[in-house]
Amino acid sequence: MHFRTPGFANRVRYRISTMVTNSPILPSAVRRPGALPTLRFTFIAFPIIAALSLIWVFASPLMSVPDEPAHTIKAAAVARGELSGTSTGEQGEQTIVIVPRYIAMIGAQGCFAAKADTTPKCAPPIDATARDLVQAQTSAGNYNPMYYAMVGLPSRVMGGEAAVYLMRVISALICSAFLAATIGAAASMRRRFWPTASCLVSITPMVLFLNGSINPNALEVVTTSALFLNLCVVLENYRNLKTVRTSIVFVGISGAVLANTRALSLLWLALAVVAAVLIFGLKPMLAVVKSRLGLSMTALIGLGCAASLAWLVTANSFSSLTGTPSAVTPDQAFVTMLDRSFDYASGYVGIMGWLDTGAPPAVYAFWYFAFAAIIIGGLTARPLRARPVVWVLLIAVLILPPILQAQVIQQIGYIWQGRYLLALFVLLLLACGVAMRMRPTPRGPWARSLSLWLFAGAVGVHVYLFVFVLRRYTIGLQSHTNWTEMFDPLWQPPLSWQGLTVAYLLALVGGAIVTHRALFPREALSRRNVEQSEADLAVA
Repeated sequence: MHFRTPGFANRVRYRISTMVTNSPILPSAVRRPGALPTLRFTFIAFPIIAALSLIWVFASPLMSVPDEPAHTIKAAAVARGELSGTSTGEQGEQTIVIVPRYIAMIGAQGCFAAKADTTPKCAPPIDATARDLVQAQTSAGNYNPMYYAMVGLPSRVMGGEAAVYLMRVISALICSAFLAATIGAAASMRRRFWPTASCLVSITPMVLFLNGSINPNALEVVTTSALFLNLCVVLENYRNLKTVRTSIVFVGISGAVLANTRALSLLWLALAVVAAVLIFGLKPMLAVVKSRLGLSMTALIGLGCAASLAWLVTANSFSSLTGTPSAVTPDQAFVTMLDRSFDYASGYVGIMGWLDTGAPPAVYAFWYFAFAAIIIGGLTARPLRARPVVWVLLIAVLILPPILQAQVIQQIGYIWQGRYLLALFVLLLLACGVAMRMRPTPRGPWARSLSLWLFAGAVGVHVYLFVFVLRRYTIGLQSHTNWTEMFDPLWQPPLSWQGLTVAYLLALVGGAIVTHRALFPREALSRRNVEQSEADLAVA
C-alpha cells in the first residue's frame, strides 16, 4: 500500500528526522545509542577548553582571584603533608601552616585588590630563592585537602612566579578535563541539540576565569556538570550499558572528586543525582546500580562521600569563614537575601578580580537573555514529566542562598557571592537542556543563519569581557574612557595582552566552528535514502 499525498510525505520526513537523529539535516548514517561515544567528543572539546582556561591563567595577575592567596598557601602546605594546620577552631580564625617563604608572602601580590584604578605594577617581585619554611596564615586551612594536594605539587620542586603559574596550570588542566567530559556527554546524547546548547550557555566567562585560578570553586562547578550529564547519558541508555561504559566511569570519578571539593559539594552531588533520576526515572538508576561497573562506580562515589563527611566532622570546615559580625537577625537576613536574589546573578556571568571588575552591560545582557531562554525552555518542556526537575532546581537556586547566609549572619555578616552558587546554577541550565531534548531541533536556512549570529555574539561578548579585564589590569579603570592607553600599558601579562587576546579570539572562533558544525552538519541524507525510508514506513 502506497501513500502519495504531500502531507504524508512531510510527516514521514519529520518522523525520520526526529527519530534517527538530532541534527537539523539528516546524517548519512542512522545514529544509534553509543555510536558516537562520549570519549570521542571529550577529546575534541578538551584542547579548546584547555586553551581558553590556560589563557586566563596568564591573563589574570597573580592573586587577582578572590581568596587565591589563602588557597595558594593551603596548597603549598598540603603538598608538604600538612593537611589541616593549627587553629583555635573559632569561626573566622585563621589557620597557621608551614610553607616556603615566597608562598607565605604571596598576599603582597594582591596590592591592587578591590582598587579598580590600580594596576598590578604595585606588586613586589617574588623571590624564587626564598624557599625556607616559615609560618603563614590561611582561611582555607581546614578545607578538604584533595584539590590542594593536586595543585600544590609545583611548590615542592620550584619557586617564584613559575611555581605559582604552574599551580594554576595544573588546576586549569584538571578543570578543563571535567568540563570537556561534560561537553562530551551532552554531544553523545540521542537528541543532543538542546543539551549541548544549554552546556554552551553554562560555560560563562566566570567559569573560564575560575578555571584559570587556584581556587576549588572551579573544580566544584565542572565536576557537578560532568557528573550530571554523564549520568543522564547512562540512564538514557540503561538497556544497553555496554555502549556507555565511559560515561559510567566519568560518573564515578566526577562524583568522588566533587564530594571532596568544597564544604557544600555533597549538596550539589545529591541534587545532581536527584535531578537525573527525576528526568529518567528510578528504574534506569536501579538497572545501572545492578551492573558490575555501575556498582563499582557507585561504591567509588560512596567512598568519596564517606571521606568527605569524615573530613567535615573532624576538621569542621564551616568554621573558617571570615567576615564581620552583624546585629542583623537570621530572619531579616533571610528576607534581605531573598530580595537580592537577582543581584547575585551577575556572579554567574562574570565579576572579575576581588569583586572590583564587573562585566560591561552588553555582556550581562547577552547572558541574561541566554539564561532566560534556556530556563523558560525547561519550564515549558515536554513531556510534562521533565518539568518538575526544573522547578526543584530553580527553587533551590532561589532559596538556598537566603538559608545559608541566615545561618552565619551574626557571626560573619553578609558574605554571599554569586560564584558560591555557580555549580547549582550551571546544574539548573543543564537540567533544562536535558528536559528540552525531545523538542524538535531548529532546522532550515533561518535556523542556520540565526545560529551563526548567536555564535558570533557569544564570541564577541567573550572577547569584549576579556579585553575589558585586561584594560583594568594594564592601565586601570579610570573615570575617563582610556582604551587607547592600553597600547602604553603600566603592566603587561606574560605574552602581552595583545598576544593573549589574539590567542583567546582564535580559540573561541575554533570552538564556535567545531560546535556549529556538530549541531548543524552540512551532510544531508540522500534523496534515495529518504525515499527508501518512506517506502519502508509505508509498507509497515
